[in-house]
Amino acid sequence: MDNVLQKYLPERALDLCLELIKQNNVHLKIVNERVTRHGDYRRMPNGSHQITVNASLNKYRFLITLVHEIAHLVAFEKYGRRIKPHGSEWKKTFQYLMLPFLRPEIFPSKLLPLLAKHFRNPKASSSTDANLSIALQKFDVLENDKIYVFELPHGSIFKIYNGKYFRKGNKKIKRYECIEIATGKVYLFQPNAQVELIKD
Repeated sequence: MDNVLQKYLPERALDLCLELIKQNNVHLKIVNERVTRHGDYRRMPNGSHQITVNASLNKYRFLITLVHEIAHLVAFEKYGRRIKPHGSEWKKTFQYLMLPFLRPEIFPSKLLPLLAKHFRNPKASSSTDANLSIALQKFDVLENDKIYVFELPHGSIFKIYNGKYFRKGNKKIKRYECIEIATGKVYLFQPNAQVELIKD
């Protein structure tokens, strides 16, 4: 496991992660990319704990996702299975487990203030924190034709990962209203959604 995880995590985070995995009896699977989620936690019928994390994540997002999923396991074990998946018990647990990692030896110094702000009240996904997500995505290996929704001119047409086409509309508080070309339905997009510009 040590050798495999080395490839996916910041070097100084490896021992801490291995300890968390061992302590909580986690069966970790690194899987091919799923567009809708970075990771997943499941309690298996035999009582073991399985966590999956996308192999395509950069090492900083991989670390956050791994600890996020272990926080689900720890919170369920400590507070019971009836708690909300991303409720206050999970938030407290995630903050506590993440604390030893929020150091300049593990994360680049420009990410640390954004992480500190995020972990005051962690969201169900780091992707919904637009500032943190954009900062984390700078460490991704991006396809050259991808840009963010917030960078598109108003009214431009773009395509998303599943091949659907949209026209960018107005910003509503934090997200953008975009109209699906085929159906005319309005969808809300996070500003940091990665899309392919078709026509501006």
